[in-house]
Amino acid sequence: MNPMGVAGSEGTGPRHPLGPARGDVAAIAHACFGFEAEFTAELRCIPMAVRRKLDLAGVKLKLVHWNGLTAAERQRLLAWPDGTAAVAELRLWLLERTAQQAAGVAPTLPIACQESWQQHQQTPPAVHQACSDQGVLLGDAAWASLNELQRFALVKLSQSGHEHRNLPLALAEFGVTSGVTSA
Repeated sequence: MNPMGVAGSEGTGPRHPLGPARGDVAAIAHACFGFEAEFTAELRCIPMAVRRKLDLAGVKLKLVHWNGLTAAERQRLLAWPDGTAAVAELRLWLLERTAQQAAGVAPTLPIACQESWQQHQQTPPAVHQACSDQGVLLGDAAWASLNELQRFALVKLSQSGHEHRNLPLALAEFGVTSGVTSA
């Protein structure tokens, strides 16, 4: 079946207090986190699960492109599988679909490969620093216990220039509150 016709794409996707289990690839593709609840109920912003798929597909989908999609198309993007072939189809579909929009075709990016969120052995320095700034010591063992989508979210929420508003919420949701330091 074409990913755009994925059955069960109604709703905003599964939510789990800790996100999908580390090895649960299917759940990783479709999960929305609790800290995203403010804007995922109506999918008015791009959820982390979709943002991860965009990075895997090498497409820079801007908010204007996202808002140019129908509600059903946004739901389908959330439900879109994240296997290699499905991500390749996603890239083609997004480039074709955004070419029809007033904003024009979405820019392409290098396809994510060996990104820090794809590595589970060592906490990226920017994530370690952002967590430390929040009073949380995120060690390598805790980083390794997170699934890829959780690591993706922490990397994105830790980027310089990001307000880090959702970082403490994500850390709590992922159970990464041990090692809290007193500031």
